[in-house]
Amino acid sequence: MTPMRIMIIGGGTAGWMAAACLRRFLPESWSIRLVESDAIATVGVGEATIPQIRLFNEALGIDEDEFLTATQGTIKLGIEFSDWMRLGHRYMHAFGAIGRALGLIDFHHYWLRARAAGVAKGLEFYSLNEQAAHARRMQRGVPRTSPYLLEIPYAYHFDAALYAAYLRRRAEAGGVERIEGKVADVRLDGASGNVAGVTLDDGRAFDGDFFIDCSGFRGLLIEGALATGYDDWSRWLLNNRAVAVPCAHGDTPQRPWTGATAREAGWQWRIPLQHRIGNGYVYCSDHISDDEAERTLLANLDGPAQAEVNRLRFTSGKRRQHWNRNVVALGLASGFMEPLESTSIHLIQAGISRLIKMLPAGVADPAVAAEFNRQSDFEWERIRDFIILHFKATTRTDTQYWRDRAAVEVPDTLAAKIDLFRAQGLIFREHEELFTESGWLQVLVGQGVEPRRWHPLADGIGDTELAQYLAGISLMIDREVAQMESYDAFLAATRPAGVAA
Repeated sequence: MTPMRIMIIGGGTAGWMAAACLRRFLPESWSIRLVESDAIATVGVGEATIPQIRLFNEALGIDEDEFLTATQGTIKLGIEFSDWMRLGHRYMHAFGAIGRALGLIDFHHYWLRARAAGVAKGLEFYSLNEQAAHARRMQRGVPRTSPYLLEIPYAYHFDAALYAAYLRRRAEAGGVERIEGKVADVRLDGASGNVAGVTLDDGRAFDGDFFIDCSGFRGLLIEGALATGYDDWSRWLLNNRAVAVPCAHGDTPQRPWTGATAREAGWQWRIPLQHRIGNGYVYCSDHISDDEAERTLLANLDGPAQAEVNRLRFTSGKRRQHWNRNVVALGLASGFMEPLESTSIHLIQAGISRLIKMLPAGVADPAVAAEFNRQSDFEWERIRDFIILHFKATTRTDTQYWRDRAAVEVPDTLAAKIDLFRAQGLIFREHEELFTESGWLQVLVGQGVEPRRWHPLADGIGDTELAQYLAGISLMIDREVAQMESYDAFLAATRPAGVAA
């Protein structure tokens, strides 16, 4: 097989994730070049992740403690949503299972019946992750106290710029060539219409066989050169701007979760790292001015701001093709959805994984690109639906923004999920969609969507057995959490001796 010349246009998190992973798995005879400019700043808001990032790091042979130290990383057990259903209400989308299935049906059907009978606690008491998070405890490995509990699934908060730098060091050590410079022109092959190469602003020209566009919102190749087109989702996802700023830690103890607090015209993220807290306010410019959004953000920080506020504008949606001719777009070049469920870095990871599975041997067959795009579209659309759910299912009417969000007509795919859950508490994960049944359950319940009935098989045990079943699960979780070490001690143990946060 003839070796391929792969060119990655743009660095940042997306570019260096792609470079490190491709160099790890592709034959040494394939060349990998990455073009980026130190003069172009990266967006760098993707600091919260979901558990799949651990698979990516493990595939690269990354030591977890080394990674956490290099990126000022912390552990994440879920996302806490404050003021979403109504003011003063909180719930958590925690990673991992809720309860323990019994027989042929999921736990939550028994919980629905027990709640109606007044013998059930809140859903959060049946989540190992949420109970550990609120107790500020953590452990790695198999549970110590019960064979019926599963290992705690967790993700990370980290500094995206430090993560990109960490991956760059690994990629360059493996043979990736970094080229400093700005792309001034993209050259197309006159016969095929494929991208043939790029010319930098200093006149240097570089050719390639296959290109990965990680150039951010600009999409220099996928849009600038190939005019792929963009699916605009702003009719469902109204937010179109964000302001972001890091701040110092205040007096609040470290929290092993991402914070998402609903505001007057959007929502604010809180991402605790070892050395700082990342903050941002995602909002709709039709409902609040940029200056007012900035004032709101700065008024709700844990400590002093550590930089100037960064202002971002975006249109929610995706490229009509993630793979067009001999170009695959990753990261912001492929599209953007607000990071409410921490999916930005996951979508990069998923795109890289999909590309490796379908990597062309020579000229890419259109059938391969079509399948890549079909799978990508499915994943993006299901994540889109999950994000919309948080805004659609709300009882808030205190501002016009929230009244508008509740009135939005949702995609048919989301409407069907909501209707099915309301009808009989049914949740089904279709194909390989990202969010599991337990994820949908926590958000549906947390946002106040109530089923009219539960599965009839949940009536198959008596009231006493039902109460004992739920109490036993809660007791198992409490025992496991009680023997975990404190979250602060856990984090300290990940750092080399003598290294402070």
